[in-house]
Amino acid sequence: MTDPTPAAGPSSQLAEISLDLYLSDPHSPLALTQARLVAESLISTGALIVRDSRAPREANDRFIDLFEDYFAQDQGALKADERPEVGYQVGVTLENTEKPKCSSDEECLGIIASLDAAERPLDVTGHGADPKCRFFHRMSERPPYTSKFPVLEAPNVTPRAFQGTWEERVNEWGGFMKQAVEGVTRMLAVGLGLPEDTFLDAGRYGSHLLAPTATNLDKYGHLDTIFAGFHTDLNFLTIHGQSRYPGLHIWARNTGKRIPVRIPPGCLLVQAGKQLEWFTGGLIKAGFHEVVCTEATLRAMERRKREYPDRPQIRISSTFFWHLSPDHLLFPEKQLQEEAERRFGPQKTYGEMPVGDQVRRELGLIALMTSE
Repeated sequence: MTDPTPAAGPSSQLAEISLDLYLSDPHSPLALTQARLVAESLISTGALIVRDSRAPREANDRFIDLFEDYFAQDQGALKADERPEVGYQVGVTLENTEKPKCSSDEECLGIIASLDAAERPLDVTGHGADPKCRFFHRMSERPPYTSKFPVLEAPNVTPRAFQGTWEERVNEWGGFMKQAVEGVTRMLAVGLGLPEDTFLDAGRYGSHLLAPTATNLDKYGHLDTIFAGFHTDLNFLTIHGQSRYPGLHIWARNTGKRIPVRIPPGCLLVQAGKQLEWFTGGLIKAGFHEVVCTEATLRAMERRKREYPDRPQIRISSTFFWHLSPDHLLFPEKQLQEEAERRFGPQKTYGEMPVGDQVRRELGLIALMTSE
């Protein structure tokens, strides 16, 4: 979600793992070491950098070009692609719709208050809704049974101006990110001492979403503007490619420090979400993050304006949300919950709940769907 500058400074707090190395021989000692590094990095920081040579930068560039062109359309064309009746879980979500959960959640506000003043995110209490837009494109396998959560199986939206080429163009980069994050789920399971396919099986029919965001920098590209307020993701794992404009900050569990993220060339960023936190009983915490306009964002805007004067100034994030299956019963794995309590003390009571209900509840908290 940042410029293509190699990781340096604070970003070096994030471990870099090789999916190539693991996939070449998953049972080798070196692969097992990499798997343990995945688990430990997610436990300590909630994020990691993944190197996967199967995901070419050129495909990410084509994806970003496509969504710059899409979001450069007029408001009427974009509004035709809204689907509020399914909680915006397919199609477009326009700016000033999605509200960061932390602006009204007492637990989250307490976490912000516990941080050192210099490490806190930009203030979300008076922020309102995010100025970013989003597009959701589902990349999931329909289950061979009747789901209790059909709203999470809504058909994809194909924009009128892109008829005939849309599916192929979005699925190219989406496919690369999906196979990368599913490789990480395999490594994570092994690193946590579980069978390799534990998470893959639990997420086989997940409501996986290719989910780029877009921020109009001509309109909102001002220093310290919040593009996406301080929040965690509700899904299992989130994976990002590089963005053309910096601005992503994450917070590591082990330090409480704000980390400006830079993704090295040929790499992707993976972050833990709420479903993973729940599954592990708090051993891995969902990672807090924000996207804001920084000095580096402004420099990137000036550079892009000089080098590509005919391209729209829109910040596209290359993002994919990987979910557990909606009908999967979510509850803490006993051995992982015990490990969480051994390492970090008593954890919150997670209980059990179908993933589909967890998603509906979280969407209500971020003002996309009325939770019941």
